[in-house]
Amino acid sequence: MRVGCPKEIKNHEYRVGLTPESAHELVSQGNEVWIESGAGLGIDATDQQYMAAGAKIVDGPDPIFAECEMVVKVKEPQADERKKLREGQILYTYLHLAPDPEQTRDLVDSGVTAIAYETVTGPRGQLPLLKPMSQVAGRMSVQAGAAALEKAHGGRGVLLGGVPGVMPGKVVVIGGGVVGFNAAQMAVGLGANVTILDRDPEVLEKVGTHFEARASTRFSNAANLLDAVSGADLVIGAVLIPGAAAPKLVTRTMLKRMQKGAVLVDVAIDQGGCFETSKPTTHDQPTYVVDDVVHYCVANMPGAVARTSTYALNNVTLPHALSIARLGWKEALKADPHLAEGLNVHAGQVSYRAVAEELGYEYRTAADILG
Repeated sequence: MRVGCPKEIKNHEYRVGLTPESAHELVSQGNEVWIESGAGLGIDATDQQYMAAGAKIVDGPDPIFAECEMVVKVKEPQADERKKLREGQILYTYLHLAPDPEQTRDLVDSGVTAIAYETVTGPRGQLPLLKPMSQVAGRMSVQAGAAALEKAHGGRGVLLGGVPGVMPGKVVVIGGGVVGFNAAQMAVGLGANVTILDRDPEVLEKVGTHFEARASTRFSNAANLLDAVSGADLVIGAVLIPGAAAPKLVTRTMLKRMQKGAVLVDVAIDQGGCFETSKPTTHDQPTYVVDDVVHYCVANMPGAVARTSTYALNNVTLPHALSIARLGWKEALKADPHLAEGLNVHAGQVSYRAVAEELGYEYRTAADILG
């Protein structure tokens, strides 16, 4: 198969879909790999390194979209890229379609076969292609929140770890999954006062056992959530419903009860955000203020640590890319029901239930499409 990897064009997105090592793996199995010139510079991977791995370097994205059978990316295709997609082509990347009707419409209209990293499952129902970026984003959320709390950045002027004789900052993590767990690890490591909220008793038991006295757990309901965020210095939104839009858990009314200069970091912004007042921001302008509360809602947080993120991502995406290239998308999905969960759009049809229900499309199962 001819596999192409264009340069990412989203604001301050420095990751790349294929590392030179991944390109070499694909080439060694008889595939042809095209890399857009400069695509790897954000992770310090030069065109020469890709060529040494056996890849072909092409100028600009157009040859890749026009001639490659599979396009491997990191972020969802931007509007200019979506115009280049074509019927019968495979798109393998993060998509996050539920809160993005324009992207969904363009993918449906293009006829492309779109396989989303974030909905591919594992043997125990986990999301293995989403997990490494969730780990990165969870850890980064505390870094970003700590910086936003500085007075010069509009925050309360609170040091999360405190100092002897001064209380540490209060961090509230909403959601005890991969993002929340990693955020809590970082916040606990800084010495903050940490509370984790979740609705799953097993998750609360797991994080409670892990952190012991270093973090508190609370069942997530409206009353407990309001009580927790009202006194928080930093709130991390770490809620995920696979493939679906995130629920708006922190309302505008709750926001009015928060402390002036407190910070919200919405890691769920890729799926629409879990705060009512959230809207996507960029690394250029990462924050804005509503009701005296600082909002950090960067939709591609891991892009800021591109080298770590790219290698972590390729570790989990490459095996499926090799399978698709070897067998073709249909046979690869037939052979692996977990990969089949990644099929979101095919030939003008939406094949992921949560996306279809959220955006009003007729739902066609992957099993129907695969025959």
